Amino acid sequence: MSPAGDVALIFHEVYRGRGFSPMKASWLRYGVGYDLMASLGLLGDRVRVVRPDPATQDELLLAHTAEYVHRVRVADEAGVGFLDGPDTPSWQGMYCRAATAVGGTLLAARWTMVGDIAHAFNPAGGLHHAQLDRASGFCIFNDIVIAVRVLQREFGLTRIAVVDIDGHHGDGTQALLYDEPILTISLHQYDGRFYPGTGRVEEIGRGAGAGYSVNVPLSRRVGDATYLGAFDAIVPPLLSAYRPEFIIVQFGTDAHVGDPLVGLSLTTRAYAGLARRLHALGHELARGRLLFLGGGGYNPPSVARCWAILMAVLSGALTDETREPFAALLDETSPVEDPSVGRSVATTVEQVRAQIFPFHGLPTATHSD
Repeated sequence: MSPAGDVALIFHEVYRGRGFSPMKASWLRYGVGYDLMASLGLLGDRVRVVRPDPATQDELLLAHTAEYVHRVRVADEAGVGFLDGPDTPSWQGMYCRAATAVGGTLLAARWTMVGDIAHAFNPAGGLHHAQLDRASGFCIFNDIVIAVRVLQREFGLTRIAVVDIDGHHGDGTQALLYDEPILTISLHQYDGRFYPGTGRVEEIGRGAGAGYSVNVPLSRRVGDATYLGAFDAIVPPLLSAYRPEFIIVQFGTDAHVGDPLVGLSLTTRAYAGLARRLHALGHELARGRLLFLGGGGYNPPSVARCWAILMAVLSGALTDETREPFAALLDETSPVEDPSVGRSVATTVEQVRAQIFPFHGLPTATHSD
């Protein structure tokens, strides 16, 4: 659906360096992912690589307080301590690294709007835990919400959808947009204790935002078929009713079965299915205006495979007829899922549809009911 050159990978050399997590292994995913995409021949004619500049302070202030942005600068200069308990260490250079992640997302959003590219992927973006006045969960600045503000203010958009498939709930994004009719849909692991502890079905938005905050909390060990079934029952109907002018996807890959932090059980086949579905929805509903962000993922080899699959789908290199080398990325078998997991998710889907669909004039029953 996207001619060669219409897809961009947003990448800066600082992405290969230190990240925000205290887990050094997770910093490797950017270089591993880039190198895998290059080895598969994706970069160049198929995918344009674009180097971003850091976001300005004024851009950061679109989602954060001046006091907090100043506090991050001071912590950067000191180079010691933590912004968010033990989760987000302070180090010299983190401000530039964080601002560059935001700058990459804003560059992609602006270029997509003016037609320089059709779709883009910023692997360093998707920092959905960052709050108005504090860092959280390896996230310093919330590039998702800053991009929403730029799309609103510079391009006059009013219907911006955020689809978040990270294994963790996007609590920062939800909190910052909770009172607005910006459709945010998050599928995530949840049991009341799993980080960040938010993302219940009942968190539906407030005031003008009522019905626009959509949470699909999932039990552990959800596999490919159950996850994609829940996605299909919730996401396409809501997006179709909302008719977004722009879609931002937080494409976190920590729901992969090999991830050490999340207990979901998706394989690369599920990520290929998600990429295809979201790509098609972007063209069908949003004139192809589609921006993907990296989000979580803490097993570099599996992250790299999921990212390569995403870029292969967006660029047209991976289709149903594709053979090597891209088909080799899909050689995983989904673990056997306990039937109780499927029943739990089916109940959750019914609850979400009952809570949210009436706000959008949609029937609550599924076709199988």
